[in-house]
Amino acid sequence: MKNYVITFARGFGTGGKEIASKLAKELGIHCYENRILTLASQMSGLNEQLFQEVNEKVRSNGGFSSFLKGLPRANSYIARNEKFVSDDTLFDYQKQIIENLADTESCVIVGKCADWVLRGRDNVVSIYIEAPRDFCVKRTMAHMGVTEEVANATIAHTDKYRADYYKYYTHGNYWTNPVNYDLTLNSEKVGIENCVKTIKAYLEIKGLI
Repeated sequence: MKNYVITFARGFGTGGKEIASKLAKELGIHCYENRILTLASQMSGLNEQLFQEVNEKVRSNGGFSSFLKGLPRANSYIARNEKFVSDDTLFDYQKQIIENLADTESCVIVGKCADWVLRGRDNVVSIYIEAPRDFCVKRTMAHMGVTEEVANATIAHTDKYRADYYKYYTHGNYWTNPVNYDLTLNSEKVGIENCVKTIKAYLEIKGLI
């Protein structure tokens, strides 16, 4: 069976990353999130000749996945309190890594406009996870150990960053537009575990697993 990829977009505090991680574990595949950004940042700091050498080495060894697996996993919650500032070079490297992963292995990719980068591929399933603000606030307070005020501010800042990021790199597309995705799930109503089960059932319907 050919490779398949599940991409995740999610509101902050919805449990989207947890759902993605649990799904990847159950499927026996890797889940990639901020390690993609870490590797892209490292590569964007190289001059062109060094980048080409690294790129050729990576491709001859079967792809970027071995490099990513060696990088540390990010914490469960990474908040974006800064304003979005575009970095086209960095995004180009991320895009190359995402495309290479999709070409070489089955995996889960969280964020990074992966649904847009891989659009049109019949082996890609794109998921969007959302939930009511009150649910997200309570989860954020519990996971980050912060006050309700800080949780609300963190959610607002991070979701604004993600929306601006997505809009810029998809040339005006809207991050929460349901037509971008195969499935849009409300993690409060469906539940974390049942979101995983629902996505697995859809993968079976699509004939990917």
